[in-house]
Order: sequence, then C-alpha cells, then structure tokens
Amino acid sequence: MAKYFDVHPENPQQRTITNVAESIRSGSLVAYPTDSCYALGCQLGSRDGLSRIRAIRNLDDRHHFTLMCQNFAQLGQFVHIDNDVFRTVKASTPGQYTFILPATKEVPRQLLHPKKKTVGVRIPDHPVVQALLGELGEPLLSSTLLLPDEAEPLTQGWEIKERLDHEVDIVIDSGDCGTEPTTVIDFSGGELEIVRRGAGDISRFE
Repeated sequence: MAKYFDVHPENPQQRTITNVAESIRSGSLVAYPTDSCYALGCQLGSRDGLSRIRAIRNLDDRHHFTLMCQNFAQLGQFVHIDNDVFRTVKASTPGQYTFILPATKEVPRQLLHPKKKTVGVRIPDHPVVQALLGELGEPLLSSTLLLPDEAEPLTQGWEIKERLDHEVDIVIDSGDCGTEPTTVIDFSGGELEIVRRGAGDISRFE
C-alpha cells in the first residue's frame, strides 16, 4: 500500500519532505503535485522506477520523459542549450513549461529519445516540489500522471491513493493543482516547435 502524506501547499513540512526524499533515493515511486498537474516521479537513475512509470502509463520508448529540475543551474547540467534558447528558457522559468533539448552525458541512456537523443526538462513553480528537489539535490525523473485511455490527469491525492495504491509507493497530497499539463516546446530541431499547448502561456513563443 502507498504511504499518504498531507503536505501544506505553501509551507511544506520539512520532516515529511526529508522522509520522501530518502524513500525516493531507496527506489520509491512517488505521485506528487506540480504547478500544472500531478506527476509520477522516481530517482534519476532508477531503471525499476522508469519501468513502473512506463507500465502505469502504458508508454513506448519514444515517450519524452521529463527531468524536474530545481533551478536553471541544475537544468544546464543535463541539456545542451545555446545562447538564443538560453534566453528564451530562462525567461520562462520557473513555470508551466517543458522544454525538449539535446541531452548531455549526465542523462542516463534509457531516458533518451531513441533517435533524437533528447530529453524533456522543466523547472516547476510549486513550493512542495521545490522543497523536494532541494532535499534530493538532483532532478526527479518525471512523467504526467495521465492514465491510459483517460482524457485528463488525476488531480486529487485521495483518488490517486485509491486507484494506484498498489502501483506507487508514496502519494503527496497538497490540494488540487489543476488538470492541464505543461506546454511543451521542442528546441532540438534547430527551430522552435510547439509540441503541446498546455498550462503555460504560448503567446511568447508565437
């Protein structure tokens, strides 16, 4: 059964955050709220966690996973980013955007798009996730908690606990965080491509 933590959305309890981070380092899979919707997350190098996320969401090897980063300095360790893209991404973070960029050698190979060698990165604007990332000291491998054949992501912690009780190890509940996933911008092809229109304002990219 999944452990259930009720965490304050603006002032997360440090003891709980520390416990969750320790569990993630030990291989736990967590369902957690972000500034767009709920996500599934595990330690960056966890093959088991990656497999479990793929199974829950029924994903193939072409799916772009996201590295949830605490800040821009951390993001820069995991993707190649030129000056023009740097300015655009910097101006849009933290926020409700995911950026697809060429990965550095710091990214485990199993996370890369098999042909493009790219990965998604994002910096969330949510106190709970920021606290968790600060405690972890590294990105959280993540994917939107959108179940197969469902139109919208799960958004209530108690419902996630009920439905995924035997598939995840931890559920963090910080209240409703919305149902709209991030806006996804792909910079890997040389020109900006809007892959998904979501919660982030698209006007600055058009």
